[in-house]
Amino acid sequence: MESAHYFTAQPAGPFTRKPLTVELAGATRQLQTSSGIFSPDGVDKGTAVLFSEVPPPSPKGHLLDIGCGWGPIALTLGLMAPHAKVHAVDVNERCITLTNENAAALGLTNVTASLPHEVDPAVEFDTIWSNPPIRIGKDELHTLLLTWLPRLAAGGNAWLVVQKNLGSDSLQRWLSTELDSSYTVSRESTSKTFRIIRVRKASQ
Repeated sequence: MESAHYFTAQPAGPFTRKPLTVELAGATRQLQTSSGIFSPDGVDKGTAVLFSEVPPPSPKGHLLDIGCGWGPIALTLGLMAPHAKVHAVDVNERCITLTNENAAALGLTNVTASLPHEVDPAVEFDTIWSNPPIRIGKDELHTLLLTWLPRLAAGGNAWLVVQKNLGSDSLQRWLSTELDSSYTVSRESTSKTFRIIRVRKASQ
């Protein structure tokens, strides 16, 4: 599928839901998916690496999934941290609908998907997990990350999974120069063809 199809507010083609059976947070889940979104047939390789490589999210506070798709990261955060508030953002309205419907199907009242501008600008995030949309282009990606990473709470961590051949190392260097000295950017692990980049905000 061309990336433009799912990086737009309203993807081409009919919004036809279809069943999706996946494993999230150690159990099989019955959810819904659709065409016109990222990785509609299951958990993509990068997100699977993220799940296997990063530590559990903060058990409380506010958590964020940047680019939610049908919701695998946001739903996993909600399942792992039932006492936290999980925010999921995407520009694709189909993704927002599916994530909210899938959260409701799992009884996750702590998960809310919305357009980026609908998130309270005063909220700071204790944990951010993301398989960021590298293919939107460098300028758009940089704008996206500089919108959300500076909203880490003191002591908070962002975990990004990025494919090596799509510029993970150059992205890590760029983040190190763009974020101020209260942030530490590091490569935490490499698995298969993916890097895990950690961005930590210093405790105050």
